[in-house]
Amino acid sequence: MPLAQNFPVMLMTEDGVRIDAAHTPATRTDIGIVVAHGFTGSWRERSARRIAHVLSGYGGVIAFDFRGHGRSRGESTVGDLEILDVDAAVRHARVVGYTKIAVVGFSMGAAVAVRHAGLRGGVDAVAAVSGPARWYYRGTKPMRQVHWAIERPFGRWAARVVKRTRIARGRWDPIPMPPHEAAALISPVPLLIVHGDADTFFPLDHAHQLHAGAREPKELWVESGYGHAESAASPDLVRRIGKWISSNLS
Repeated sequence: MPLAQNFPVMLMTEDGVRIDAAHTPATRTDIGIVVAHGFTGSWRERSARRIAHVLSGYGGVIAFDFRGHGRSRGESTVGDLEILDVDAAVRHARVVGYTKIAVVGFSMGAAVAVRHAGLRGGVDAVAAVSGPARWYYRGTKPMRQVHWAIERPFGRWAARVVKRTRIARGRWDPIPMPPHEAAALISPVPLLIVHGDADTFFPLDHAHQLHAGAREPKELWVESGYGHAESAASPDLVRRIGKWISSNLS
């Protein structure tokens, strides 16, 4: 089945960063779904486009590249200022005419989606998939590799050349509120946390910490055999997330 048609969009954040995005319209015109990718990802990747295609069965989709990723400008702050990128996408969804907005984030995008909903608001539902609950986690080999890419000059060069991801130098100052704390601020907006028991980046305790930190209404789905983020997300799982959004926003 061919992927749904998307239309290029250029967004502008409140701090002046141009964000590359795409709008996939749907037959349902009241619900808008903002999709936030993982670190070094892009809305143009096939896995992300398939997710947008499936979700377009439940509402119009705004997918975008975070700052420092792909064709977006700026540099990645790995979950800090990225809440402004989500905010720009949410504002665009409102301008297009969607009256109910859900944000679906994967991995880093999940952390940003939770932080955006808690700190900025303006959304009606949040789904965090494969997301971290806290910063500086190095307990798995993939996350040690991520920290190498972020913290070392050669790592940042490799990320720029291989993944088209430009990472800002230096440390956070101040350290942003971690996702598990921001989760407490989302209520009464419904929060869905989705995590696989085969995730090689973040073990299940991250999902449980996010869920414990959040207030009702909240749900936790632990998916058997599911790995990490977009590349491992099956169409069936994405459809279930779409149905969750539809049922909470109808």
